Amino acid sequence: MEKVKTIAVNAAFIALVSLVLIWGNTLYRQHVQFDKGEKGLAAGDFVASVAGYEAAIHMYTPLSSLVDQSAQRLWDIGELCARRGELPRALVAYRALRSSFYSVAWLLSPGEEWIAKCDARIAQVLKQQQQAR
Repeated sequence: MEKVKTIAVNAAFIALVSLVLIWGNTLYRQHVQFDKGEKGLAAGDFVASVAGYEAAIHMYTPLSSLVDQSAQRLWDIGELCARRGELPRALVAYRALRSSFYSVAWLLSPGEEWIAKCDARIAQVLKQQQQAR
């Protein structure tokens, strides 16, 4: 019985260490992608900024402030593009934000409020595009 107990404790310890390592690696990669988004935004590079923020959300870790910051940046990019009349780019930003949260859904569905906001805004932008034609 003692041997089974030792094996169970060792297995639990190995599982815990593995989870911590995976979480740490994901959090690190999230920071790297967020930084790429920030650099792209500072340089005025639409593609790099959207890709960086989108990837940061894909590296979802619970309670990470970078997820919310990345979501807000993508939203702001979409809003800026919409105000400038760059509707295709606005759609790219809103859809990137929405799909990022769809991709990280598992037992929980984070970002449901962002998804709802994006759905509404995408519908508005598509309507604007239709009217412009």
